[in-house]
Amino acid sequence: MKLPAEVTIYEVGPRDGLQNEARNVPTADKIRFIDSLVASGIRSIEITSFVSPKWIPQLADAAEVARGVQRPPGVLMSALVPNRRGLDTALASGMKVVAVFLSASETHNKKNVNKTIAETLAAFDEVVPAARAANVQVRAYVSTVFGCPYEGDVDPQAAVDLVGKLRDMGVYQVSLGDTIGVANPAQTEDVIGRVLAKHPAEAIAVHFHDTQGTALANCLVSMQMGITTIDASAGGLGGCPYAPGASGNLATEDVVAMLHSMGVKTGIDLDKLTEASRTASTFVGHELPSKYLKAHLGKQARARRRAEKLGS
Repeated sequence: MKLPAEVTIYEVGPRDGLQNEARNVPTADKIRFIDSLVASGIRSIEITSFVSPKWIPQLADAAEVARGVQRPPGVLMSALVPNRRGLDTALASGMKVVAVFLSASETHNKKNVNKTIAETLAAFDEVVPAARAANVQVRAYVSTVFGCPYEGDVDPQAAVDLVGKLRDMGVYQVSLGDTIGVANPAQTEDVIGRVLAKHPAEAIAVHFHDTQGTALANCLVSMQMGITTIDASAGGLGGCPYAPGASGNLATEDVVAMLHSMGVKTGIDLDKLTEASRTASTFVGHELPSKYLKAHLGKQARARRRAEKLGS
């Protein structure tokens, strides 16, 4: 099995994860969460989104979070921006990397941003050049690449075309999203293969949801094809508020544990990452879906019970 020697984990929990939570997490807890992710060795983190609080009230404190986090050298911190106003606020908050987003399906794009795909791309003309002029890198997300909750199947050519248009604008990397978690390994091979026939692997990332339990398998196929950036969310936090039935993101510790067991480097301390996810579960107020986290917490509980029994 041919795998890359090293993979970059692009952590999206503080944004993509927390935006879908019912509970509003205090700013101080968000900052503590991000700092703990940095301490675990993660070097690429999407920390928030500069969207209208009317649409995503959970991230209304974006500027405070951006100003409050530690920014050690070598750590890339990004924020989602929906428009020029969001970009201007992000720049004023010290962001050096921003991300734009759209969907591969018209209906989901309309539900998500109330624009057609063409209108969304036109709006990016006000964001991407301005960001680049400010010496800020721009990443992009393309949602519903592998299936749409409203339209069903999505033409793979849509992803190929959108990646081309985004890269022509100056976007440095495009993350291809399985927003509702319906992709399978054969489909992943097909779509990624079509994209890589036109674009270099370093310009592409993958973002899988684990609705049907296939996210790790899809990551494995992607890596075998040369993809070395994987989006993931600590503890499996989050989903898409505009994708009915979408479950949480791929859990960061699940993919890191798999990579480490196969000898693929990530630079991440798995124990510290797991502790960061455990802490996050306390302030969102519920158990997180990460399989590795559940196994780790169970192992700790059994060890405590054995220690208590020996001490009694």
